[in-house]
Amino acid sequence: MAAAAAATAEEYEEMLRVVEAIATRIRWRLRPHSKRRLLNDILFLCSGLRPVVLMDYGGTMPELQDNLCSLLHHARQESSMLSPLRLMVIKDMLYLIHAKGLAEHASPSARSQHKLAFVDLEKSCSKLLSETEENGALHEFLSIQDLFSANFPVDADVDLPIIQPEAKGQMSEIPEGTTMDNFGFRIADGTSLVIDLSTFLESAQIALPSLNGWLLGYPVTYLFCNESAETATQNLSKHSLHIYRDICCEVWHFRLTHLECRQSAAKQSEQELMSFSVPCDMSTKRDEEPWAKSFLAHMNEKIKQCNHVWASVRMEIEVFHSQSGLIVL
Repeated sequence: MAAAAAATAEEYEEMLRVVEAIATRIRWRLRPHSKRRLLNDILFLCSGLRPVVLMDYGGTMPELQDNLCSLLHHARQESSMLSPLRLMVIKDMLYLIHAKGLAEHASPSARSQHKLAFVDLEKSCSKLLSETEENGALHEFLSIQDLFSANFPVDADVDLPIIQPEAKGQMSEIPEGTTMDNFGFRIADGTSLVIDLSTFLESAQIALPSLNGWLLGYPVTYLFCNESAETATQNLSKHSLHIYRDICCEVWHFRLTHLECRQSAAKQSEQELMSFSVPCDMSTKRDEEPWAKSFLAHMNEKIKQCNHVWASVRMEIEVFHSQSGLIVL
């Protein structure tokens, strides 16, 4: 993303200070680990490394959504870098998204350049599916990708609601109007921070975890339909898994004071960008798998676009020995 590349390290640092200060001001009692994760996720989004993050920390709904709405509303008034951020709701799942980043991620050009591999969990198979293979669930998955692409156009103005409100039964913005958050702050008219896709995907048969894999930027996603969830869990539990962790190294002086710089010049701060799993018998070459090499090359290209914040990215792999009942999709 061009905007991410244009911002300076100091602007990123100021953005994170704003987020932290606003979280304190609205009295969002985040635990230290959750606060660190939130700051990292916002940095990943705004620096172009991820289009979407899943908000599975920081509290429970609806308070989590209220806190994030309040945080974004006030923080974006002090840092324009936060303007593209929105909340996305799908059923009971809450996501923090970069509107422009998601538009680029969903675009036909990006999807053709960075093709997904799929694990068909409706069958206990031992090979990955490609997008060209005949499969009912895969066909619906690709159709949903097309809908995202149509409703998140790359040339949209991210400071305005992207979704067309007149598209009944599809994506819609929350009603306009001044509302009050839990802390007495007024949310101004005209700008929707929440995009609720629950109705849009209500009739979809594809399971939400399958869609999550793509939205969250994984190179491999599990493929199954809602009616096959139990079978999918059982099939996956038969496999040992490779857990792939992508670790980003920050530029050594980023987010450090002058004194800390002198004390930590030889150290780089490492942050986990994402983690995902692939059955071991479908990833015997580990990081030498074609999809893994392609994914890492793609992430390195993103790192280059923001090399004043991120120094490098690497992949760690560990083995998880599955047992029936332990896998939750």
